[in-house]
Amino acid sequence: MCLAIPGQIVSLDTRLAHSATVDVIGVRRKVDISLVEPEGIGLGDWVLIHVGFAMSKIREQDAADQLQMLHSLGEAQAAMEEVRGYMDEGSEAKEESSA
Repeated sequence: MCLAIPGQIVSLDTRLAHSATVDVIGVRRKVDISLVEPEGIGLGDWVLIHVGFAMSKIREQDAADQLQMLHSLGEAQAAMEEVRGYMDEGSEAKEESSA
């Protein structure tokens, strides 16, 4: 099943183009925001994420509804496993230092 997971933008990366850190229920990961940048994106905005890409910008209430739906469908655990798979700041630093 394809999951679209809501996350909130907590920082915009000035070092890596089209990148932001999002918070999904306490898990923070880097995502590519190039698809939503034309809409205007900023701290505190909510986005729907799929395989590491912010696919669309959404309202906070829509994010809450989506999280509730994932929980109701029994997909909350799968969603969190997907989020944990996104590149985080630590793995990015490791990749840069090994290059």
